[in-house]
Amino acid sequence: MISTAIRVARVGSAAELAAAVLMTLGYPGLMAAALVPSAPAFAAAAAVTYLADLYLHRKGSRLIALLGKVRAGLSTRFLVRELLLILLLARLDLSQEPVFYAAIACFTVFFGLQAPHGALVTLIGKRRQMPVVTRNVDLASRLRIPDAPPRRLLSRATVKMLHLDLAAVVGLLVCAITDSETAGFVGIGVTLVLSALYVLALVPYLRAKRLPPKADKVLGTVSAWLREYRPQTVLYFSGSDDSAYQVNMWLETMEQMESRPLVILRERTVLEKMAPTSVPVVCVPGGVHLMNMDLSMVRVALYCANVGKNIHLLRVPTMKHVFIGHGDSDKLASVNPFSKVYDEVWTAGRAGRDRYAIADVGIRDEDIVEVGRPQLAPIRTWQGAPEGRIPTVLYAPTWEGWDDNPGNTSLLLAGENIVKKLVAAEPPVRVLYKPHPFTGTRSAKAGAAHRRITALIKKAAAQRAGDPRFTADPAAEAEAKAQLTRLKARLDGLSLAFDERADEAVTSRDGIVDLRKHEEAARLRAEWNEAYWRSFPSFEHRVITGAEPRLYDCFNASEAMVSDISSVVSDFIASGKPYAVADSAELGAEEFRRQNTAVRAAVILGNDAAELDQLLDAVRDPAADPLAKDRKELKEYLLGPDEPTSLEQFDSAITDLALKAEARNVGQESHAVTMDDAVGAAPDDATELPKDSRGVTAG
Repeated sequence: MISTAIRVARVGSAAELAAAVLMTLGYPGLMAAALVPSAPAFAAAAAVTYLADLYLHRKGSRLIALLGKVRAGLSTRFLVRELLLILLLARLDLSQEPVFYAAIACFTVFFGLQAPHGALVTLIGKRRQMPVVTRNVDLASRLRIPDAPPRRLLSRATVKMLHLDLAAVVGLLVCAITDSETAGFVGIGVTLVLSALYVLALVPYLRAKRLPPKADKVLGTVSAWLREYRPQTVLYFSGSDDSAYQVNMWLETMEQMESRPLVILRERTVLEKMAPTSVPVVCVPGGVHLMNMDLSMVRVALYCANVGKNIHLLRVPTMKHVFIGHGDSDKLASVNPFSKVYDEVWTAGRAGRDRYAIADVGIRDEDIVEVGRPQLAPIRTWQGAPEGRIPTVLYAPTWEGWDDNPGNTSLLLAGENIVKKLVAAEPPVRVLYKPHPFTGTRSAKAGAAHRRITALIKKAAAQRAGDPRFTADPAAEAEAKAQLTRLKARLDGLSLAFDERADEAVTSRDGIVDLRKHEEAARLRAEWNEAYWRSFPSFEHRVITGAEPRLYDCFNASEAMVSDISSVVSDFIASGKPYAVADSAELGAEEFRRQNTAVRAAVILGNDAAELDQLLDAVRDPAADPLAKDRKELKEYLLGPDEPTSLEQFDSAITDLALKAEARNVGQESHAVTMDDAVGAAPDDATELPKDSRGVTAG
């Protein structure tokens, strides 16, 4: 019941729900206390509403936005509380006292100051907003960009301004309880002085010398930098902040490629979620700004998502356009007809080419290039059963998707059965559970299934900890945990992230990644990952959420995987390890394999997970694994050959396409020169062509 109430109230936890209930009940309490009248009761109810409101704001509760939509926004709530305080004073027979009129005047002036305050905050934010936000682009030596206003002035400015009424409210309540008008006047004075000072403190930050240059100068400077840097290959991305992982997965490849790279983003929210990188990044929210940017030196543009804003770069004819996607699976997104707009479509292996041919969505076979998956380089190939520890099986289901198709995820129908069989397996195995980060965001049933599976794994882990068959090494684990703490502190000390107090103008000015720190951070993250797996017993079941350890790290720590139809399966195939895929839609093994290439070398699971023993047998005795040969063949079919490496294939494809783009551009220039020469050589008397009876030029 509580979980249902949490969803209905749009809050994230029981504590938020309690705060929401208290705040909701607080306002009727204020009304009742004002009518009784009771100043102590009013003070108690006011304290509840203040604290609950502040808590919900600090938690970023979605309830706050919902209240605004029903005309019960923050300003309204403060105004209602102040009006009820005026009512309380009137009911206490203070309506003829000077303090009563002072209170009315105070709140009138106070709310009058909200308008200039809000306008100043908005104007400063707008004026300091850059038309182009950059990373790893040297703007500091080219543009004068002043420091941002102190964060304490602009962060949660409306909340801070409105809470300045607290002095007047407290003073008036003290007056109501003790009959001390002095307290009321002091509180009123403090509120008015502080609110006026807050407004005045913002004014200097609208002066020209406190603001970044205007848009045309910024755009001109970025274009000048582009002409000097001369990027050759662009990774272009547009999407929501939740989809930032789609561009993040390509950043390491962009850093390693031979061609000179540039990343172009279209949304500020994606830039905020972007992983640290040494590649120059230009975020251009405005389509007109992008279309006027000098990208004449770029020869190849890479797109990892099919979105409408791609058209703003696709219109540039001097570069060749390639769809590279953000995963390789048998989902419909992998054969999107939109892909016809690109010059080429790059797939990992032959499977991608065949997938487009079968789908018949208009992608020509000669426009498909197989380049492998450079991102899969960190995945280690299988070396057989582990020595000195029990095997590990990773359960990595995908999320519920946007519809209720039972084939989307195994969580709903098969998840608990899979986990129950794995934790009860004999000889025993260790279970790692790493769900998709979107799990439960759309479907409450999926969220509930995830929580039940988490509880199952934690219970099994607790039982195993007391099983005398399993022996831990507390000293080694304590040492690993201490190492994790030290590594975390060193990573935090590198300060690769930007200062929270900086706005986008300052981060554009100072956003040059220190390559030494960047490389050091990569080394420390590798050490952290190694220490993480030593920080708990090798037999302990584990629920793994969050960004670290990454999915590929879990691949390397496992001997087998259970998953659903998604790019996770295609990626895991790179390891050559046994895997199982859940047929949650119950198509049947034969039809399931026919429809999904990536499961042709998999153990197919029904919703009862009865076939799991086949997977476990392959892990325990690799020599008797009937699907080993199929997995090797499928790996090459899906992901391409091991040699040359995928990065080498990728670089070669970029070089070839860049040459095609250059040849096209030279041809166009030659054609233009030929046309100009032809026009210049035409005789004067030949310029007037004959016309027909309607006056229309013939031919």
